[in-house]
Order: sequence, then structure tokens, then C-alpha cells
Amino acid sequence: MNNVPEVKIGLVAVSRDCFPVELSRERRQRLAQACRDRDLPLAELETVVESEKDALAALEEARRAGADALVLFLGNFGPEGPTSMLAQRFDGPVMLCAAAEESGSSLMGGRGDAYCGLLSACYNVGMRGLRVHLSERPVAGAQELACRIGEFLPVARAVVGLRHLKIITFGPRPHDFVACNAPIKPLYDLGVEVMENSELDLYDAFKATEGHADVPAVAAEMAEELGPGNTYPDLLEYLARLEVTLTTFREENLGASRFAVFANKCWPTYEKYFGAVPCFVNSRLAARGIPVACEVDIYGALSEYMGSCVTCKPVTILDLNNTVPADLVEESGGLPGGYGLGDLFMGFHCGNTPGACLVDGQMKYQLIMHRLMEPDQEPDITRGTLEGRIRPGPVTVYRLQSTGDAHLKAYVAEGEVLDMPTRSFGGIGIFAISQMARFYRHALLEKRFPHHTAVTFEHSGRALFDAMRMLGVEDVSWPRPAGLPYPTENPF
Repeated sequence: MNNVPEVKIGLVAVSRDCFPVELSRERRQRLAQACRDRDLPLAELETVVESEKDALAALEEARRAGADALVLFLGNFGPEGPTSMLAQRFDGPVMLCAAAEESGSSLMGGRGDAYCGLLSACYNVGMRGLRVHLSERPVAGAQELACRIGEFLPVARAVVGLRHLKIITFGPRPHDFVACNAPIKPLYDLGVEVMENSELDLYDAFKATEGHADVPAVAAEMAEELGPGNTYPDLLEYLARLEVTLTTFREENLGASRFAVFANKCWPTYEKYFGAVPCFVNSRLAARGIPVACEVDIYGALSEYMGSCVTCKPVTILDLNNTVPADLVEESGGLPGGYGLGDLFMGFHCGNTPGACLVDGQMKYQLIMHRLMEPDQEPDITRGTLEGRIRPGPVTVYRLQSTGDAHLKAYVAEGEVLDMPTRSFGGIGIFAISQMARFYRHALLEKRFPHHTAVTFEHSGRALFDAMRMLGVEDVSWPRPAGLPYPTENPF
């Protein structure tokens, strides 16, 4: 995925001058080796930070090493001033961790007291108003800390990606989907650029692709991807032109940003001018780490991109769409895993989910649009969806959103897509999330989240939650287990 950052982590040890510097250096070397054993993209920095001058030297060494993120490792108590200064001056995400004591036989001459020092370091980064990453167990031995640094890597990718992201939009945000409207000021606070364009800009760019040299090759790729699902071969040239339009526009308009995604208006007037729905094209771009959110959903595009950074795999955006009828569950032989009917919902969208995430994907037409735009006739301009049942397996649904008064909030929930027929249309699947009914009522509805949810096709809640926190999102909701009430839940 060339639209997702490749992050190198710089590992730097700190040492308080009244402790043996060799203790920090040797513990850093063991930690670096444990990281290399896990093939983590790590640069071990030779500078051990004891003073402010050392902090400046470590910054320069990190720059030369190409480090995008830092792990500040307290091999002993550590100097809280230089440590927090280094965290403040480094332009990227920072993780703090500390060494556990190794042996009772070394507690006289080789005790590091990093357990104590991490408290002082965190106090000082708080005094500077910094946000750093702390794992659930930040004081540990080399092997465990290497695992925790591995968990920090996707968090760092998400933070770096958003700080260098541009969201390109086409069309005004639709009046009928007012939930997709939200202030963009918080995006600038995150470092995200927004480039808003009209549908005429897109149409003008599309017209320029007639006869474009890349179109035949893209159409051939589409045909190969669809295979037996290529039900409208005459449509592929139009769709290939749209893909070339979007990819060319993106390349020509990155500007100061390194990465870009889209949030585009896709109906109803769109089809009259472009001759097809854009869903299949959107699915292909999402598979390459360039999500295209429907209905000019800017925060939907932002959320999808976070998932691309965290997983380095295809993601999608779906409606939290409809309940699951009881008779459908009964005909399928009941529910696995102790789920109840209230834990289920159908995730749906017209046909923008990448083909690798579907079972037997086929190109079809958008039924809802067809009823509106082409009643009583064969589908024409409403063709171009990629439809199929969403593949069974683990998923995470999540969203980062601005409130109307420009405050960020988010939710993250892990679950699974069940191996059950849906008897419906679009890209659709039956999702199961434990305690979903309560989560829906007391988080999604209570906190006014819109109907679009981003989806990763693995359990990525830990990394997404930590990334939200590093971005400064204080309000992150998650499904509470039975017996743990929500603040708004009626106790009676």
C-alpha cells in the first residue's frame, strides 16, 4: 500500500547521571536485539541521553537514521527534564517504556529504579502538554517490551499518516445526509488538509481522460479482478476512466501532503453525467489504501484511512444498516458463540467493499438508485456496484468524528461477521458484537454518531484505541460488558 507510511522506530535510551550509564546502554542493546528478532523496523540510536545536549544529539541522530517515531527507554531512573524535552522536540509519535529489574543478585550495584523514573517522566511530559504512548505494562523485560513496541508500530503509522494526509472531496455534502456534515476545523488540529472541489471539477477531469493511454490497461485489470463476476463488460471502459481520473487528480494535487484519500458525492445527479455508479472503482482504490468515502463523508474517509494505516490491509465503510430477522437466524441453525439477536446487525453499502473482503463478488446495479432513477427499465446508469456477502471472520467497527461544536469523539468495537446468508443486496453481511444493543443505544445513539462506520477485517481495537488517544480524542466509546453500566444507562 503506497498510500500508507512506512514507519521506522528510533530506540533511544536515557540515563540519570547518578546511575551507571552502562546499565541503560546494555539494557537498550538487549531490547534492540529482541526487536530485531521480531523483524521490527528499528534504528538503535547510540546516544544515551543524560543531559539536554544529549537530547539534541539524539534528535540529530534520529533524523539521520530516518526515524518517524521514537521509543524513549528508561534503562534506569532517567533524567525527566532531557527525556521530556526530547519527546517535545521530536516531530512524531513517542512511546515511553522502562526496564524491569532482572535479578535479585543485582539489586545493590545494578538496580535501575526505572519503575520510579517512569512516574517522573510521565509527570514531566504532562507538564509540557505532550501526548505519549504508554502500553498496558510499560515496565518490563526486553522480550515483553519488544512485543509492546510491535504494538506501538501500527499506532505510530496511524498518527504519522494523519499528520501528512489530505482529504480530497468532490461535491457538496448532501442535504439528505446531514449526518455526514461536520466541522472540518478539528481536522486541521490533527494536521489533516482538506481540499474541497465541486462535481464540475470532477466532471471536467473525467472528460479529459477520453482516449487516455492508461484506460485500456486499467479496464483489463478490472476484468481480471472480476473474473466470472464481470457481468457488464461494456461498462469497464467508463469505470477505468473514472479510476484514472481519481488517481491522476490525487497525484497532481498532493501538494505539501504525502498521502491522500477521497470523500465524494456519488448520487443521484452523478450517474446522469458519468454513466455509472462509482462503487467498483471505490472498492479498488480502498484495496490499495486509498479509501473513497461515500456521500462526501469526510470523517468517514479519515476513519477508513486510520484502519488502512493500522492494518496495512483493505478496509471499507458501511452503513450500520438494519436488524436481523429472527426467522433468518432460525433458518440458519441459530447463533454461535452465545450471541443474542440484539447483538446482531447487518452492515451494508451499495458496493464499495474491496473484492478480497467479499464472498463471490459480482458487478451489479444499485437497486435503490435504480428504483429512483430508472424505474421500469433495464439498468443502465445505475450499474457498477461490486456486490456480495462480506466474508466471515473477525472485524472491528470504528469511527472518529467531530461534534457540531468541533470536539472529536470516537468509538471502537470488535466483533465478527457470521457465516450466514443475508438474502439481501449490496455489499452486506451479518455482524455480531457482544452487547451491541446496549452499545447502540448508549454510545452510538446517545453520542449522536452518524450511520457510516469504518471496518477493518481483523481485530484492531487495541491499536485504534491507542491511536485515538494519541491524537487527543478524550471521548472514546467501546461496548461495555454486561454488569458494567453506561453513564446514561437506566439502573432500574
